[in-house]
Amino acid sequence: MDWNDHYPRPMMRRASFFPLGEGWTLNGRPIRVPFPPEARLSGFQGQVTDDLEYRVRFTLPEGFLTEGRRLLLHFGAVDQAAEVTVNDRPAGRHEGGYLAFSADITGLVRRGVNDLRVLARDTLSPAYPYGKQSKKPHGMWYTPVSGIWQTVWLEAVPKTGAVRSLRSVPDLTGVTLTVDTDAPYTVTVPAAGLRVESKEKTLRLDLPAPRLWTPEDPHLYEYTVETATDRVESYFALRTVTLREVTGRTRLCLNGEPVFLHGVLDQGYFEDGLFLPETPEGYEADIRRMKNLGFNCLRKHVKLEPEAFYAACDRLGMLVMQDMVNAGEYRYMRDTVLPTLGFTRRDDKKAVVTQRQTERFEANVRGTIERLRSHPCVVGYTIFNEGWGQYDSDRLYRACKEADPTRFITSTSGWFAQRESDARDVHVYFKTKVLKPAKPGRLLLLSECGGFSRRVEGHVMGGRRNYGYGRRQDSEAELTAKIADMYNRTVLPSMDNGLAGCVYTQLSDVEGETNGLYTYDRQVRKVDPAAMLEIAKQLRVRFDNLVGRKMY
Repeated sequence: MDWNDHYPRPMMRRASFFPLGEGWTLNGRPIRVPFPPEARLSGFQGQVTDDLEYRVRFTLPEGFLTEGRRLLLHFGAVDQAAEVTVNDRPAGRHEGGYLAFSADITGLVRRGVNDLRVLARDTLSPAYPYGKQSKKPHGMWYTPVSGIWQTVWLEAVPKTGAVRSLRSVPDLTGVTLTVDTDAPYTVTVPAAGLRVESKEKTLRLDLPAPRLWTPEDPHLYEYTVETATDRVESYFALRTVTLREVTGRTRLCLNGEPVFLHGVLDQGYFEDGLFLPETPEGYEADIRRMKNLGFNCLRKHVKLEPEAFYAACDRLGMLVMQDMVNAGEYRYMRDTVLPTLGFTRRDDKKAVVTQRQTERFEANVRGTIERLRSHPCVVGYTIFNEGWGQYDSDRLYRACKEADPTRFITSTSGWFAQRESDARDVHVYFKTKVLKPAKPGRLLLLSECGGFSRRVEGHVMGGRRNYGYGRRQDSEAELTAKIADMYNRTVLPSMDNGLAGCVYTQLSDVEGETNGLYTYDRQVRKVDPAAMLEIAKQLRVRFDNLVGRKMY
């Protein structure tokens, strides 16, 4: 399915959907939206500058906008700032390159042809969240992504009685729904035989014979919300995420049962589309690749994806640890070299940050939680990674915990830990070590490790120097043996000290990085699947013995 045929908001679906994916120009040259101009799949042949002028003309289908309805223009994401006009009249503006935004353009459209213009500005300013984009890609810093990089679409909604948003908070017997509308509504859950009318903003639904969501059985309950003028479709799942002491260690529990996060770092980069796979099914393919190697968790690394990714994880039963997208300046000596040598203490309340940076970063944190809070796959958030842009993490931990108390929060991943966090989160590269126990009440996480390089000729991005950790492995057997040795010498022994999860670096090669389990183009699996499944089995057996129960 093409991106422009895919409904972009899976947790709040309407029949009204008109994608704006055809006929775009960027600075006067054709471009295939939603792919960013730096991506090969965009087809863009011009120079990518800081200032980008997108234009497209559209004509509304007959009957799409009728009396009593408003026309909303939606953008999945535009990096970094955007000003929108319709028929040369201002429609709205937005800052921040990873969150969706909308504009009511009812009074701006006309019969016949309409002209939409988007002026995007992307200087890669560190005052905005930017992830691992760099104007000079090298090592672990990658090709930047500019302008429009998610779906642009139109939606007709009622002027009165519209459902503005939905939120679900599940437990093991039912779900609490928050329905934002100014009208009475009816909720229908066909699989549970429920049909409930309400005028309240919050509605509790207890389900008969509840079926819980797990990675092995990712059961989703479809439901509809209807008012006199509107109808939306969504889904929820029954599951809980808690921390509790089991056999003397703090464990992560899914539905009350201890679970070990056997994870892999997922940066969400693709050789042909950069921030996007060629089709939304590309996310599903990556998830299945990792499940087939025995993994049950993806750490989504300093990138917020289109909702298609999280919906695929919901359907397929893949747990997700979600990073916030970093802002602020990265300094190689301060943030990488010295911590790697053991200098891992820093008072982040003394960090020098600008008001603009904090405002934009914290807006992105709030928006990320709001976007993902109803997805059952998401079990935790990481606020700062390896000190990049880190400041006042204790305060931000409290803010995130207040915004979403249903998941664990890692304040600092790698190093520069402060006082408040749900996890002691460490990174181990270049050496083998057994991790010490965390403080009571905290998870012990090894959220980055491995990263061993194997170059596969014909599947490496041209002109880029290899980047990985340790000596390069020359075959599938060598790489697999190296990975197994790390699990045997670091991960399995650390489980005895309460290790709650391990994240191997990484899912695929990315540009010059050749440390993936797959090549950048996903054409070559670089490890032995049988051996990787054996590693997963060993982890499961060890964990089951430690907690005295089955894994889920």
